[in-house]
Amino acid sequence: MFIHFAIILISFKKKQVKFPQKVYDNLFFSIENNMRELGFGDVAVNKKMKDMNKIFYDILLKFNTSKEFFLLNKILILKYFNELNDAKRDKYELFNRYFINFYHFCFELSPKNMIKEVLKFKV
Repeated sequence: MFIHFAIILISFKKKQVKFPQKVYDNLFFSIENNMRELGFGDVAVNKKMKDMNKIFYDILLKFNTSKEFFLLNKILILKYFNELNDAKRDKYELFNRYFINFYHFCFELSPKNMIKEVLKFKV
């Protein structure tokens, strides 16, 4: 989810359109509410939300991007997705290809409708 969201934010930035703060706030508010519904207490929720914000910004700031070029940071991805570190590298290549396609898909969308249209993305 954070990789998708980071790509959307990057797309808005490259198109020089301000991203609605309310969408960002709603994402993290929903995550927080879901943790509370799962039974986590205030202290645990606050700690986990702090950790999630660090993970999100780690992902957001370590992508190599331009409008034509997108590359996942392999070290970063393997840090959060250990199961992609297999000997064949097939899983990582599929993962990488998916997000490259998603990145280009986002650039084809109008920022005005991007959040709604992203739901229609298919590999």
